[in-house]
Amino acid sequence: MAVKVGMVSLGCPKNQMDAELMLARLRDAGVEIVAQAALAEVVIINTCGFIEDAKREAIDNILEFAQLKKEGRIRRIIVTGCLAERYREELVKELPECDAVLGLGANGDIVQAVRDVAAGRQTFRFPPKSCWSLDGPRLQTTPSFFAYMRIGDGCNNRCTYCAIPSIRGPLRSREMPALLEEARQLVAAGVKELTLVAQDTTLYGTDLYGEQKLPDLLRQLCRIDGLTWIRMLYCYPEHITDELLDVLAQEPKIVKYMDIPLQHASGRVLRAMHRHGDAETLLALIRRIREKVPGIVLRTTVMTGFPGETEEDFEQLCVFLKQARFERLGCFAFSAEEGTPAAQMKDQVPRAVRLRRQELVMDLQNRLSGQYLQTQAGREIPVLVEEYDRYAGCWFGRSPADAPDIDGKVFFTTTKPVHPGDFVTVRVEQCMEYDLMGVAL
Repeated sequence: MAVKVGMVSLGCPKNQMDAELMLARLRDAGVEIVAQAALAEVVIINTCGFIEDAKREAIDNILEFAQLKKEGRIRRIIVTGCLAERYREELVKELPECDAVLGLGANGDIVQAVRDVAAGRQTFRFPPKSCWSLDGPRLQTTPSFFAYMRIGDGCNNRCTYCAIPSIRGPLRSREMPALLEEARQLVAAGVKELTLVAQDTTLYGTDLYGEQKLPDLLRQLCRIDGLTWIRMLYCYPEHITDELLDVLAQEPKIVKYMDIPLQHASGRVLRAMHRHGDAETLLALIRRIREKVPGIVLRTTVMTGFPGETEEDFEQLCVFLKQARFERLGCFAFSAEEGTPAAQMKDQVPRAVRLRRQELVMDLQNRLSGQYLQTQAGREIPVLVEEYDRYAGCWFGRSPADAPDIDGKVFFTTTKPVHPGDFVTVRVEQCMEYDLMGVAL
């Protein structure tokens, strides 16, 4: 197909997996894919539509390329992803600059959509989400030595603030043989670190096999020669089993890192969120994880300003964070999403209060994170080399404690040649706000 196509993919790694599957279909159909979307004839904007900030980013991107289209620098715009799935006709009506809008179920029609818009035909397709297969060839968009692997999509948890079940549908786990084959192909292509993602990785397999199969999947992935690091994101606290922790502790290829989105510590707020537990039970879980997996690095996500959150609830959250001492933490202010129960709840917290509480949580976490980083001074840690920083005059990479795109970096100097994808041992000599600095041994 004699047309140049570029893609901008926004949002989470799960959305990025959709982008890689679509790009592979385009490549296999003979489409020329350009790295800089502004230099393409047809631009695909793979959107996120999870919270207000993500929606704003998606719309800003659409408007930016609409201006390029008006100037004659690009010809056509295709919108895919969660925003397209969630807002459908509204998006078509409000943004007439879009030549095609495809719901998630139409991702498999991306080649035909490009043909249609290139020929001047508008197309708007919203088939069932189940029409989109999670399997297939991928065009890897991450560096050659690192990749995400989606083990499932959709979610059954039905948190009252979250629109994901209505956008992505219920949990759909991928068959384990397909995942293992994909992992082997990625490793054969040079991948050394694999990060497993889903809306809730801990529930992997319950829909296919009737039980949680993440421990089994991890054991089999650890047997793949050439794969050095395996990382998990999005492990829901109520689904973390002793079997999973035992695998994490016993398998050296699995980095001692766990991402556990807790959202809050007040039992009253958690119940309103349709989440489980309270400060006491969550602290007990954290103690159990740290006892079974010594040296583990824990990341969490919390939310401020959920409807009805009082000053006492917020104070309980802050006290909990001081006690739990997460090495990594992200905090979001509540976003009232259309169609979710939380958006209709009484006692909505004013936006200014939500944002102020978010700022206070991050100030607290900055202190806790700084204290953790100080404990790394003088240690020798493994680092996966990423790039050379010309401005800083040194290399940087990530340690097992650093998930890609969300955590810090380890900067280091070296007297020996290194390359992206190498593993080096770095002696930490300096701690910065979020990053470490050292010397490669």
